[in-house]
Amino acid sequence: MHPPPPAAAMDFSQNSLFGYMEDLQELTIIERPVRRSLKTPEEIERLTVDEDLSDIERAVYLLSAGQDIQGTSVIANLPFLMRQNPTETLRRVLPKVREALHVAGVEMQLTAAVSFLTILQDESVSIHAYTHSFLQVILLHLEHRDTGVSNAWLETLLSVIEVLPKETLRHEILNPLVSKAQLSQTVQSRLVSCKILGKLTNKFDAHTIKREILPLVKSLCQDVEYEVRSCMCRQLENIAQGIGTELTKSVVLPELIELSRDEGSSVRLAAFETLVNLLDIFDTDDRSQTILPLVKSFCEKSFKADESILISLSFHLGKLCHGLYGIFTPDQHLRFLEFYKKLCTLGLQQENGHSENQIPPQILEQEKKYISVRKNCAYNFPAMIVFVDPKNFHLELYSTFFCLCHDPEVPVRYTIAICFYEVSKLLNSGVYLIHKELITLLQDESLEVLDALIDHLPEILELMSTGGESSVQENKLSSLPDLIPALTAAEQRAAASLKWRTHEKLLQKYACLPHVISSDQIYYRFLQRMFTIMMTNNVLPVQKAASRTLCIFLRYNRKQEQRHEVIQKLIEQLGQGKSYWNRLRFLDTCEFIIEIFSKSFFCKYFFLPAIELTHDPVANVRMKLCYLLPKVKSTLKIPADKHLLQQLEMCVRKLLCQEKDKDVLAIVKRTVLELDRMEMSMDAFQKKFYEKDLLDQEKEREELLLLEMEQLEKEKQQNDGRPMSDKMYEKKRKEIKKSKLIRSQSFNNQAFHAKYGNLEKCASKSSTTGYTASVSGLGKTSVLSLTDDSFRTRNASSVPPSFSPNTTLPSTSRGTGNSLDPKSSGSKDTQPRKATLKSRKSNP
Repeated sequence: MHPPPPAAAMDFSQNSLFGYMEDLQELTIIERPVRRSLKTPEEIERLTVDEDLSDIERAVYLLSAGQDIQGTSVIANLPFLMRQNPTETLRRVLPKVREALHVAGVEMQLTAAVSFLTILQDESVSIHAYTHSFLQVILLHLEHRDTGVSNAWLETLLSVIEVLPKETLRHEILNPLVSKAQLSQTVQSRLVSCKILGKLTNKFDAHTIKREILPLVKSLCQDVEYEVRSCMCRQLENIAQGIGTELTKSVVLPELIELSRDEGSSVRLAAFETLVNLLDIFDTDDRSQTILPLVKSFCEKSFKADESILISLSFHLGKLCHGLYGIFTPDQHLRFLEFYKKLCTLGLQQENGHSENQIPPQILEQEKKYISVRKNCAYNFPAMIVFVDPKNFHLELYSTFFCLCHDPEVPVRYTIAICFYEVSKLLNSGVYLIHKELITLLQDESLEVLDALIDHLPEILELMSTGGESSVQENKLSSLPDLIPALTAAEQRAAASLKWRTHEKLLQKYACLPHVISSDQIYYRFLQRMFTIMMTNNVLPVQKAASRTLCIFLRYNRKQEQRHEVIQKLIEQLGQGKSYWNRLRFLDTCEFIIEIFSKSFFCKYFFLPAIELTHDPVANVRMKLCYLLPKVKSTLKIPADKHLLQQLEMCVRKLLCQEKDKDVLAIVKRTVLELDRMEMSMDAFQKKFYEKDLLDQEKEREELLLLEMEQLEKEKQQNDGRPMSDKMYEKKRKEIKKSKLIRSQSFNNQAFHAKYGNLEKCASKSSTTGYTASVSGLGKTSVLSLTDDSFRTRNASSVPPSFSPNTTLPSTSRGTGNSLDPKSSGSKDTQPRKATLKSRKSNP
């Protein structure tokens, strides 16, 4: 719209006047819909319904005197009326529906078809009542002039056929079908007859099918219209499954052979697809003497025909190879394989000489079809591996697989990424052959390809690490040198995108890495990244995925020193972090620790730091902790953890007495009731907790075994300076289990090196010293442990900055948070922790 000129510069020339007139016309166009949307009093009166009417009376009124949109609404609500009052609905509403459908438009017809189907599925009335009331209405509108409406009613009828008794089917559907399938009827009527015949075959015995249905099938297969022949051809699969093998060979196969030579390309295509789907029914002689020549002829003519035939052929190649396996001669086998390879590169060799903006529409459409062909070839690649035998993969199919993984089109690479796991399983010990292609797909520029690949990434990596002739340990360390850079690059690419679900899924799949690569590789290449994501990413599901994966990394870490550094980092940077958001993530991490580790592990390292958050100044943190408290209590065993139980009860009592936030207080009260109802687990096995206790004991044994294996490796290195092999690890594992060493079920009874005294004190503080003294002791020792010289054993240059043992992390403290206004303490990034315990000092 032109802006109005200022008054001083008003121009009354002809051009300016025309410009003003255009502006006025635009205003008129804008305002016109507003006027039309207003309803006149008469229209409002017609649309108004008495509110005192019942649902049935309102439906009858609207169907009789209402407008089309109101009648459509009533029909859409028909299933509800049938559930509410079926008798009155059938007696009063359904007759009005029949009358309305005689003159109804497309929208009302489609709504009625869906409602009738819903009533059938809801089983609101008996089959007899449904047949009496609804079946004739459905049959009446099957041949509606609108194709969409006709198909909607047909879908409803096909569902009805599934539940109707044989006599009703014979009299109401099969007998009228004889006249409906004649050439004198419309094409639409004959098409409907084809689909109904395909459905009826499974409802009658072979004698009835042979006498009454097959003559109609033959007649429709020879119809003058190619649409009818094609439609009937696609129903022959259902018919063959209903009549058995003998009748299929004598009746259906000859019809399929004739239709495969039809002049219509759509008919030939339908015959080919039906033959492929029926391969399992035919014996070896039929396949080799009849079907194989047809398939050979079809493949030879496909490149000269429409590209849509190539699309179908490429999609069914897998079934074709499976069904004809063992029938091909060596020459036919080779020719068929070459045909597949040609399809895999179809369209890639052509150079059209046009820029992207100048590609003619017909060439662009052709290229889209070629992409679909290559995509189907990628889909069928696992079947082709079986076809050539996995032993011959490198010689026969590797170059094709390389082309598919490097295809310029995303749909092709996406499909081969989906199939990558199946390919890996088929290759088995030869999986090392496609290692480079795994790296290629991990580094693919499209996140869709990465998303497809990581669905089975743990299984793929396991095959990669254990397949081949080398030992497991050698495979982990030497066979996958470029895997770690590819994995880290993939995660960074997902993190930089807006597709956070792909990022979350990838982080979840990283949990498999302890079974694939070494503990040190995970520690130096992945652990810090998980911390960074937990503390900086803005997507909560991504943060939780990183937290859980970090816990699994910690669970399988083989070095006690590294484990303690990670635990210390979790407690100080998350549990005692300045940002309340980090403290919330610490509670998420505690929940994962409870799930993944043994009860004694959680009690030893995380119990006190977790319940310390009952004094957090932010209400959301206290609230989240309250929800977690039942799980925290479930980790305790009586009487060994009696002092921890007393600490928990003391914190809960303080919350009840001092909590000022009404929402938190309400949750505290509910939590207290839940805690009171909980039954405590005992040190000795109890029948009611037997399975849980057994699982926890197994977790604890595995944790202790890691310590034993670490100690054995240190002894081995001290003896001869060589690392211990996996065979030695397995031998020692068996010896440890055989000896049945008597261990305490709690980690508190294990003798660890004095340099980790800070973590020991976390769980061993006596309850008599009081909660404040325990927290104070935790803070002091945590500061000392990070400055201990024993943490400086590794080369500082090999440690990431944030993991450096020489770095002194500040140990901040907070007192009773209830003395502060939670609303003024809720900054996600800058909220400081309030220090009220005099024995705790903040490090510089």
